[in-house]
Amino acid sequence: MQTMTVGHFKSHFSQVLDFVQHGEDVVISFGKKKEKIAVLVPYDRYAGKPQRILGLLAEKASFSVPADFKVSDEEFLSL
Repeated sequence: MQTMTVGHFKSHFSQVLDFVQHGEDVVISFGKKKEKIAVLVPYDRYAGKPQRILGLLAEKASFSVPADFKVSDEEFLSL
């Protein structure tokens, strides 16, 4: 995974697309603090995740995770 600023991303766009085509994630950072604002991932990995359903409760119930939940999305949804 590579991290780059918006300016570097804009000036090296073709190179960034080449990285992504070869399966690498690219994190885009912005501002003086270089805050991470986006991740560019290969489309196969983005589109390949099936939507999770609630099984027997599908269309009858829902759930939401509070913003201060201590477990990351990856940890919570990992199999």
